[in-house]
Amino acid sequence: MTAFLLFACSSAVKEVSTLAELDYYANQSGNAIKLLPGTYRLIDYLNEDSIAHKLERKDYSYVYFRGSNNEIDLEGVTLEVDTRLRKLLKHPIHTNEIRVLGDSNVIKGLTIVHIGQETSPGGAAFCVEGKGNTISDFTLHVQGSFPYGYGDLFGKGGPDVIRHQKHSGFLVNGDETTVKNVKLFMRSFGHGFFIQKSASNVTFEDCYVEGELRSTDAILKEEQGPAFDVQFRTWTPNREGRYVVTPGYMKSLCEDGFRTYNSDNKNITFLNCTAKNTRGGFELRTKGGVRLENCTTIGTERAYWVNDGAVMINCKGDANYGPLLFLEGSNVEVELSLVASESDRLVHSLMTVQGHNNRVVLNAFEQKNRTQSLPILIGYTHPEHGESMSPYGEAACTKLHLINETTMPVVMGAQAVDCVIESTSEIRYE
Repeated sequence: MTAFLLFACSSAVKEVSTLAELDYYANQSGNAIKLLPGTYRLIDYLNEDSIAHKLERKDYSYVYFRGSNNEIDLEGVTLEVDTRLRKLLKHPIHTNEIRVLGDSNVIKGLTIVHIGQETSPGGAAFCVEGKGNTISDFTLHVQGSFPYGYGDLFGKGGPDVIRHQKHSGFLVNGDETTVKNVKLFMRSFGHGFFIQKSASNVTFEDCYVEGELRSTDAILKEEQGPAFDVQFRTWTPNREGRYVVTPGYMKSLCEDGFRTYNSDNKNITFLNCTAKNTRGGFELRTKGGVRLENCTTIGTERAYWVNDGAVMINCKGDANYGPLLFLEGSNVEVELSLVASESDRLVHSLMTVQGHNNRVVLNAFEQKNRTQSLPILIGYTHPEHGESMSPYGEAACTKLHLINETTMPVVMGAQAVDCVIESTSEIRYE
């Protein structure tokens, strides 16, 4: 493979000026390819004739990179994706739009801009499925989902009060993928960066994802539309046991910034990554081990959610609109700083901790403390589905070592046993 890569690098760069030429070379192997800078409209390339042929052969994705060992330079290239294509191609559920199927490619520099608000039953804007690929210096602007404007208040894929048609951002299904300096702006309901299947040995470095926020108070003011039509009935109960949108909270309009799904996603690394205004910042519930270094959350509904074997080093986040941490696994190491910014929205805890043999070091970022008190709940579960409006439960927490250097109080539940708590603030036993 090394010799083949050297051959590709030493061969003449193939400069191309159309999507058809890019498609031709990117589906071969061993090429160095440069698409000339400019804006390319995908709907001009996928015209009525080509769409008809794609439908005949049940081919529903837009663009493929099937070749391997290619170096593809897309610096200065903007791909305009009209969401009308999602209707014209009659996508089956979870169809991904641009797919990297080959191995050991380096693809850099592309900007993808979605226009319009047409929808289809799910799928990601960009998906890496092959092995050993590197994607760098991309920017994605994603839109086109239904309903948009409520986050997950009315469901997220079943059971639903309102049936969603999602549009997610950047999906990794392939082993040994590196995603570097990719910026993702989510203006649709769906995940930002996420990992599925058994993808392992995946690294995200210097990546950024941003969603939008909306208060539940603003939602409740609607006098028409999808939420009004269902009388603001939610899919999870609030703290009073009622299935209804509750004022006082802030909702992200997309799903999670960075997300893993399966327990066999192993060796997933996040370096210098940031999630802003997303539902979960880093919802990494795999039990295969994740590592976060120098990561940041801003304005999320919940910042970090980790499970067995997770390691967090020098990470930080605020608790403006929801908890800083849900820890539900065992053998976890956390170094986390609480940013002191605050809001008028309802938040019920700073963190919840359950599991066995965990170590958490919590300090105030830049030694600035919050004025609003939020409890650190030891021996408690996250609320149902992570929804801030829902009640918490209790669960076993054993052999926790917590070092709390903030002014936030520690609350020990009945199932917190054999824990070592070092705290500069009060410790209460419930």
